[in-house]
Amino acid sequence: MISFFKKTAKEESDYLRSVPLVADMHSHVLPGIDDGAKNLEQSLDLIKELYDMGYRKLTATPHIMGDFYKNTPATIHEKLIKVQLAVNQRKWNIEIKAAAEYYLDEWFMEKLRREEPLLTFGDGYVLFETSYINQPVQLQEAIFLLKSQNYKPVLAHPERYIYLHDNFAKLKEIYEMGVFLQINISSLSGYYSIPAQMVAEKLIDNRMVHFAGTDCHSMKHIQSLQATQTKKYYARLLTLELLNNTL
Repeated sequence: MISFFKKTAKEESDYLRSVPLVADMHSHVLPGIDDGAKNLEQSLDLIKELYDMGYRKLTATPHIMGDFYKNTPATIHEKLIKVQLAVNQRKWNIEIKAAAEYYLDEWFMEKLRREEPLLTFGDGYVLFETSYINQPVQLQEAIFLLKSQNYKPVLAHPERYIYLHDNFAKLKEIYEMGVFLQINISSLSGYYSIPAQMVAEKLIDNRMVHFAGTDCHSMKHIQSLQATQTKKYYARLLTLELLNNTL
């Protein structure tokens, strides 16, 4: 009798070659600082869920946007210390650090042009995002300035940008410019949209993914992450040489 639940040879191979993720480099778990956790209790709930999923290192990346989320290294550090103290009191074996998710706007461009220091994670990585609708006119300049200042630019969730959904050639061009690409894990279950899922899968098929992020804001994201762990493309993702576990 044929079992419809048996893994295909490809799925079995992906499963056997997969390397579990223990480090996340994109989340919004610091309390009351952006559109993520609203208070310390929510922060701890999210961190505990991520811990139970196997994560042992988290880099919180609060939004920084010139006209909206005006976070600074000082405000981010203040929240980080509160979370670290609470985690240590509970004796959870998980390391919490912080960087930022910069929005590519004119404020960010001026910061780059003035060569002001940026918040980084790992070995000089800078996480940035763009408008979801339109490709920013400053994209190439931003990449050039980041690289010329010895930063390693990481484009957050490229699969979610509508301007790239039908332009994989542009995505390849960005990749070939030396930009590291980070997909959101939940994209693999269609959480954001079917086009986003399709682009994420194509990036995996082309081995163009450097980081996989939770982009965790709330318990809804936790539930989506848990559901995604059963998907075949999640197993395939874990066969790539991801940089998460080098952090």
